[in-house]
Amino acid sequence: MIVAESLSRTFGQGETAVQALRDVSVTIAENEFVAIMGSSGSGKSTLMNILGCLDTPSSGSYQLNNQLISQLDDVKLSALRNQHIGFIFQSFHLLPRLTAAQNVALPLRYSETEPAAALARANTLLELVGLGHRKEHKPHEMSGGQRQRVAIARALVNSPKVIFADEPTGNLDSKTSKEIMQLLCELHSKGNTIVMVTHEDDIAAYAKRVIRMRDGQILEDNRC
Repeated sequence: MIVAESLSRTFGQGETAVQALRDVSVTIAENEFVAIMGSSGSGKSTLMNILGCLDTPSSGSYQLNNQLISQLDDVKLSALRNQHIGFIFQSFHLLPRLTAAQNVALPLRYSETEPAAALARANTLLELVGLGHRKEHKPHEMSGGQRQRVAIARALVNSPKVIFADEPTGNLDSKTSKEIMQLLCELHSKGNTIVMVTHEDDIAAYAKRVIRMRDGQILEDNRC
C-alpha cells in the first residue's frame, strides 16, 4: 500500500533551514493500523503530510498503491487524493454553512456522482457512524465528538484505500475519544488501512503497530 524510501524534507534555506525528515524509509501494508508517535518537532506530521500527498519530499521516493507520486502532475495528484485517500483532522475541517450530510457528500462533488446519489451515500455513512438522526444539523449544532464522526463519514465517502488521521481525538474528552477510537477499530476490522498521528500512548495503544519518531528519524517500529 505505502512504500517510502529515504524521505527527507527541509524547510527554508541556508542558515535558517530546518530538516524535518532525515532519510526516513517505511512500508505499510494493506489493512494495517499504524500509529505514528513523537513529540512536537519529531517529524510525525511532516511524514503524514507526505504520505497523504499534501506535501512533497525534498528527496527520496514515495509510492502509494503502486503509483510513484513524483510522476503525477497536479491534476492526477488531486484525483488520487480524492479517490484513494480519506483524511480525518483534529479540528474536523467541516464547512459551517453545510449540514452534516452535505459535508460528508462534499468530496463527491469532484467525481461523476449525481447529487442525489451523493447525498444518499452520505446518509448511509452517517448511519454507519451513528449520526443518521443528525444528518440535517450543521456543525455548530453538534458536539465535538459528533463533528468528528461526521469527519470520519466524510473520509469514507469515496471508499478510500487508506485513511490518514491526524490527532483524531486531540479536541475530545476521554469518553468521546474512546468512542472515536472504537469506531476506527471497527473500520480497521472491515478492511480499512489506517495511519494515525498521535502523541498519546493510550490512543496509540489501539493501533497494531507503533512507529516512534525523534528529530526527523524513526526511532522505533514495533508491532503489537
